[in-house]
Amino acid sequence: MIHPHTYIHPNAKLATNVKVDPFTVIHQNVEIGEGTWIGSNVTIMEGARIGKNCRIFPGAVIAAIPQDLKFGGEDTLVEIGDNTTIREFVTINRGTNDRGKTKVGSNCLIMAYSHIAHDCMIGNNCIMSNNTQIAGHVEMGDWAILGGMCAVHQFVKIGAHSFVSGGSLVGKDIPPFIKAGRQPLSYSGVNSVGLKRRGFTVDKINHLLDIYRIIYNKGMNTSQALEFLEEEFPATDERDEIVTFIRESGRGIIKRWSKNSVDEDIAD
Repeated sequence: MIHPHTYIHPNAKLATNVKVDPFTVIHQNVEIGEGTWIGSNVTIMEGARIGKNCRIFPGAVIAAIPQDLKFGGEDTLVEIGDNTTIREFVTINRGTNDRGKTKVGSNCLIMAYSHIAHDCMIGNNCIMSNNTQIAGHVEMGDWAILGGMCAVHQFVKIGAHSFVSGGSLVGKDIPPFIKAGRQPLSYSGVNSVGLKRRGFTVDKINHLLDIYRIIYNKGMNTSQALEFLEEEFPATDERDEIVTFIRESGRGIIKRWSKNSVDEDIAD
């Protein structure tokens, strides 16, 4: 299953049924789980931990050192879960001392030319469409989807089950269960289509709609809306996840779009 025109360091640990195509280079301190296919011209560098039944397409570079001037050569990792597909020319950098690793979950699809920087934490079942660029320390919850050519600022958090439209510049945190679109990036409703596909009931989706109406449509500031939700809404997993996400947001959450919306970073 290993083509003779590959180079695999003697200290790399590959399961017996890993398939590696020609002209690929696998460095030392690499572990690859059973059933994984590595295409041609892939470079897997020191510190990669790749799960079972993954597919890594030609030209990808996994576990290169961070593009971070503070990086001092410390031993760090890239961890990739099971059944994840990494398409052509994707780059995933190792972590730094901050988190010690960059992590991509299981059952993810990382499309061509995407970049995942150091210390990112990508959940399970996530999709990053073509040419998506994610800066360092970004967190994506399970089932989050980024449209093509999104650019995500460092330290941004993207909530579970959210959907971000293609070409978006993501500079604020995106709460879970919602759609984000327009320019500047704004709240565009609950991700009801995606939630239905994942088995959410109509009642649960309506519950989420009611929560986000309080946050975005009732004229309250964020603190007032969260207090109202905790006092007036029944405690559910979804309510608590949303409230906790917003309370812990370091960059602030995206706003509701209006005709008078402006990009705060470029406004006069």
